[in-house]
Amino acid sequence: MSRAEQPSRRIVLAAAVAATATASAGAAVALDISAEAEAPVQAPVRTVDNRAWTTYTDWRGGTAQGTRAVAGSRPGLVIATAAGTRDYTDPHTGESAPWDYATWTSPVHRLTVPATEVIASWNAHTPAGTWIQIELQGTYSDGTATPWYVLGRWAAGDQDIRRTSVDDQSDGKSTVWTDTLAVDDPAAGLRVASYRLRLTLHRRPGTELTPTVWRAGVMGSDVPDRFTVPASTPGLDRELTVPRYSQEIHIGQYPEYDNGGEAWCSPTSSQMVVEYWGGRLTPEQLAWVDPAFADPQVCHAARFTFDHQYDGCGNWPFNAAYAATFKDLQGVVTRLRSLTDLETLIAAGIPAITSQSFLKGELTGAGYGTAGHLMTVIGFTADGDVIANDPNSPSNEAVRRVYKRREWENIWLRTKRYNAEGKVASGTGGVCYLYFPARPTPRQRTALAAVGVV
Repeated sequence: MSRAEQPSRRIVLAAAVAATATASAGAAVALDISAEAEAPVQAPVRTVDNRAWTTYTDWRGGTAQGTRAVAGSRPGLVIATAAGTRDYTDPHTGESAPWDYATWTSPVHRLTVPATEVIASWNAHTPAGTWIQIELQGTYSDGTATPWYVLGRWAAGDQDIRRTSVDDQSDGKSTVWTDTLAVDDPAAGLRVASYRLRLTLHRRPGTELTPTVWRAGVMGSDVPDRFTVPASTPGLDRELTVPRYSQEIHIGQYPEYDNGGEAWCSPTSSQMVVEYWGGRLTPEQLAWVDPAFADPQVCHAARFTFDHQYDGCGNWPFNAAYAATFKDLQGVVTRLRSLTDLETLIAAGIPAITSQSFLKGELTGAGYGTAGHLMTVIGFTADGDVIANDPNSPSNEAVRRVYKRREWENIWLRTKRYNAEGKVASGTGGVCYLYFPARPTPRQRTALAAVGVV
């Protein structure tokens, strides 16, 4: 995120939007949405399909080559016997090493919402000497198949490989943009209709080490193009007590992890919610941080969410995976339909990290514009306005903000907007990270199910 409209990797997705936009890309002015504020609307149509593999039965249901399911309070997938050994040359270090590997491939999942965009999430434990690769193969609505796309090479640490997305993956119909598989021309009607997910677990040869994958899932979505969204009706007056951290007090810190400040909105938000759920880092884990730096846990979050290909900390699934490295937490990336969905989560005690883009004049009180920024929704006022922990604040004390409901809802849920140059650009269409207990309470489980997360 930045105070100015700095480039975002997801701006490339706006090319298709611009090609199909019929509105003039003239003066960059905020659309008048005030007239819609009181209009009653029906519940939004479901535009998202979430499928996750988390149970012992789930892990036994796929095709295993060297992996096995493990039962217990948190079932998972581990290496039983290596299926083979392969060399991996890390593109970010140049180092090449052999790795034993085993694979698990999910059954075919047919999307209830044929998708224009697909994002995977995973939660795993990767002790030193192990890492995982996540791939997806989709089938289009015309019956043809995608290649096996790599959606992440990931380890919780950085001593063995550099966690990374993989660029330059396309088949002429869809393309992987860092963490998002997107259909190239949604207006033509092509969709991803089904998919298989493949996990490859790696370990040092000759060892009994293994990663453990607890959760693997995919969010497929087909959010209609829109500059504005219907207004929701306020329905909750509650605020959660979530730690407050500013990204701005870290400006210039750790250039190797994107230099702090405006680039750290995602890990700063992640750390707030991790600590809300009781996640804590030990002095030993933080010993590498310069003792002169305040809030060293934010520096830690930046380092361990950093995507070495994207060269930043804003990879959505990497943030969710980071959250799940803390005891008894899980994390997913999804899209929500309205602020009513967020109210459902807040009522159950679940904060949400949301992604949005806006001009300086579109969000009263923000004081900045951004091509992409993460903040944490922690509640709603009696009037229905949004209470957010916005890390783009000069101090921890200033992080809590109240934003106008109608403005905030629109900038978060829209898929089209005008940027500072008056050109049509993309919006995130309701993207958020949700972090919650590995064993949710009945009320939490009900709330998650209500917003489509299982």
